[in-house]
Amino acid sequence: MEIRVLQYFLAIAREQSIIRAAESLHLSQPTLSTQIKNMEEELGKQLLIRGTKGSRKVTLTEEGMILRKRAEEILDLVKKTENEIILSDNVIIGDVYIGAGETDGVRLLAKAAGKLKKLYPGIHYHISSGNAVFVREQLDKGLIDFGIIFGTPDLTKYEALKLPAKDVWGVLMPKDSPLAEKEFISPEDLWGQPLLISQQEAAGGELVQWMKRSISELDIVMTYNLLFNASLLVEEGLGYAICFDRIINTSGDSRLCFRPLYPTIEIEMYIIWKKYQVFSKPAEKFLLMMQEDINPEQK
Repeated sequence: MEIRVLQYFLAIAREQSIIRAAESLHLSQPTLSTQIKNMEEELGKQLLIRGTKGSRKVTLTEEGMILRKRAEEILDLVKKTENEIILSDNVIIGDVYIGAGETDGVRLLAKAAGKLKKLYPGIHYHISSGNAVFVREQLDKGLIDFGIIFGTPDLTKYEALKLPAKDVWGVLMPKDSPLAEKEFISPEDLWGQPLLISQQEAAGGELVQWMKRSISELDIVMTYNLLFNASLLVEEGLGYAICFDRIINTSGDSRLCFRPLYPTIEIEMYIIWKKYQVFSKPAEKFLLMMQEDINPEQK
């Protein structure tokens, strides 16, 4: 399977038409059709459902949708690799890729990136947001250099640097809600209340143990991946969001407030990277800056 043909396939998936894809690629339609047919024969699977004469629209089969996702990842990795090789001399120019969940701890990365930018203005940063599963997948596939995760990392697969910050669990709610009068929120306060919780916690975890109830016994009206979207629903009165502090601004004119859980749940954060990782020079400099900021005595 050639990189070039993967690019052809993605062009067809994008245009939903072999004719339009051929035009965008400056190829003849028969040439493009032949290339895709050869790939289908190589894989032993049909990738495209070609329209009838009356309809030239092309749709992807289930196998085609799988290939589209993987092809995008492969081409991203190829581009990243090419950039690292091209920029592998002594000039520190290039990209650093980071995956992170929503956390105030990103400020630590911003601080390191800001200091490094003054020394090496040619370094650029790309942050992908998602939960721990997303971050590890991106890291394992080589699509990011570093990931920020919560809780103890798997040290058989990753190197890790513990961040000098912890995230605190609590409840995001409208300022005029009954629970807003409390200084802390106990498990009993949330029993029977409509709740919004993260998708990761919905699968079971420390938060569910703190609740002293199983998932099936809780009134979970929504699970979320990114808290900002959930906060809009909280603002509209859908329920109480259990989340980390300092992600949503609750100061000033905000209609929302945050109350910590009691007993307190604090989660440690780590920046992780794959064992035996060979870094680009920008990524190497970024890691050194993070290490210096966190452990200045080892500078």
